[in-house]
Amino acid sequence: MKNRVVITGLGVVSPNGVGIADFTAAIKAGKSGIQFFQELEDLNFSCCIGGIPSVSEELKAKYLSPLQLRNFNSSGILYGCIAGMDAWSDAGFKIDAESELDFNSGTIFGTGTSGVDKFREAIYQLDAKNVKRLGSTVVIQTMASGISAYLGGILGLGNQVTTNSSACTTGTEAILMGFERIKAGQAKRMLVGSCSDYGPYIWGGFDAMRVITYKHNHSPEKGSRPMSATASGFVPGSGAGAMVLESLESALERGATIYAEILGGAVNSGGQRNGGTLTAPNSIAVQHCITSAIKNAGITAHEIDAINGHLTATSKDVVEIENWATALQLKGKDFPYINSLKSMVGHCLAAAGSIESVAVVLQLKEGFLFPNINCEDADPNILAIIDENKIPKKLLPKELTIIAKASFGFGDVNGCIIFKKFSNNLKQNK
Repeated sequence: MKNRVVITGLGVVSPNGVGIADFTAAIKAGKSGIQFFQELEDLNFSCCIGGIPSVSEELKAKYLSPLQLRNFNSSGILYGCIAGMDAWSDAGFKIDAESELDFNSGTIFGTGTSGVDKFREAIYQLDAKNVKRLGSTVVIQTMASGISAYLGGILGLGNQVTTNSSACTTGTEAILMGFERIKAGQAKRMLVGSCSDYGPYIWGGFDAMRVITYKHNHSPEKGSRPMSATASGFVPGSGAGAMVLESLESALERGATIYAEILGGAVNSGGQRNGGTLTAPNSIAVQHCITSAIKNAGITAHEIDAINGHLTATSKDVVEIENWATALQLKGKDFPYINSLKSMVGHCLAAAGSIESVAVVLQLKEGFLFPNINCEDADPNILAIIDENKIPKKLLPKELTIIAKASFGFGDVNGCIIFKKFSNNLKQNK
């Protein structure tokens, strides 16, 4: 018998809310976290809007020591530490530098890039032949696994401590990797999630690719428009999401609050074949990922109440809906409800899957569907596939049992997770 895996802690640092309480209120209210940034306009960006979490110096000081903060120049690591520490505390664990090493707990915390500003600073020092002035923290801030290294040390984690990186699928993949480790009995608990830095050195490449919108510099909150007929590209975002995964046996033994259960999922690649490229998905592989996730979770497509899509507000939104409809063999009024958090926070890149998964779990726990803002003019090509009522425009109170969450990333990589409202009457997964 394989272990059932439940979620016992949540943490989030999002453009529209830092901390679970603020984030929950924001997504229920349809609050946008997208703003205009003069720095981007000064750098001649076409898109001068984005999503950056509001983290004050006072808030930073609650999580990290003055020495740690003095050595910090990676917004992604900062966001990841805050989200990860919040999730750990929310799960009922103390954060104590003197605590004993815990061999039953680990972390898989992903990122796309780390400390790009520190890289830039290092390049200038090297150009000036000042290598000795790089400082002793340049490596830990710029190595991809810097975030898991920081969290592993802060929390005293003795199980697997690592970082994954799979573009926009990173967060979803991290959750599934932690899930598999607990299911196989190799850990009791895994802190999982992902983070992404903010700023021009992260976002500039996307601006050059012309895949981000340039039409809403004077109306930033209207800029991110998934599934809309007037969508004109994604809005870049940043932040971190985290959750504590735990074996059901461990969670029940210590009387932990259980937010939801993970039934299963799947990750795969389209191999950049059949229309898939470095930047576009292979639809056959996307459909295979969804159907594999459903099979691995031991459910049927008809049991899915809602979908939290990848849905970035590009031309690929229609393709994604087509893939969901084909994989599920459901259309029109039979199609599940669907929403996209990106309408409020933008596309948080490597952090997207984890932040969006936190939103999925909150919807299951509290019984609601957050609205798709900026979708008052749903794309007619999408409405030809699914009923418009399946795209909530306002907060929809609703008891939900199963939500499917998917992410699709550059490199033609895919991930899909099946989350379920927790019930201890469920049969043990085999």
